[in-house]
Amino acid sequence: MGPLPRTLEFFYDVLSPYSWLCFEVLCRYRNIWNVELQLRPTLIAGIMKDSGSMSAMRFLTALNMEQPEMLEKVSRELWMRVWSRDEDISQPQSILTAAEKAGLSAEQARGLLEKISTAPVKSQLREVTEAACRYGAFGLPATVAHVDGQTHLLFGCDRMELLAYLLGEKWMGPVPPALNARL
Repeated sequence: MGPLPRTLEFFYDVLSPYSWLCFEVLCRYRNIWNVELQLRPTLIAGIMKDSGSMSAMRFLTALNMEQPEMLEKVSRELWMRVWSRDEDISQPQSILTAAEKAGLSAEQARGLLEKISTAPVKSQLREVTEAACRYGAFGLPATVAHVDGQTHLLFGCDRMELLAYLLGEKWMGPVPPALNARL
């Protein structure tokens, strides 16, 4: 019998710059640490009761439901818009622009945007947010590590050294040498 699979659930909202930092580090380390990274778009307003990113998070939820392989790229582009270029992510055209820049066709992006107010998308976002709360999340980012049959909640983007320890892996800084060589 082999080792139990190691899964990291990453609950995030693109309105959180700290979620972005943690997102980038986890994306860099998932292959190095050989973990399954599950991206879980979460409405921070459901936890903190005040956000402004509901449309973007519903869009990411719809995307995750229909084209999960694009979730990483579109999430990154939304973060780039709001936190790197100080651009809007709340208006429909802003979301469409980000989605297209990340590689979705205009038709695909419009189709997803039309679904953000549907019951299935709202329900899915609410379910994921409630799951984060059940784990004990009190803000975002929240990473839930499932290791050796145990569940560990880590809050914040500054817990990577602790996450590495839980996984029995080495923390090599925010840009691991293997990635650094490619940059």
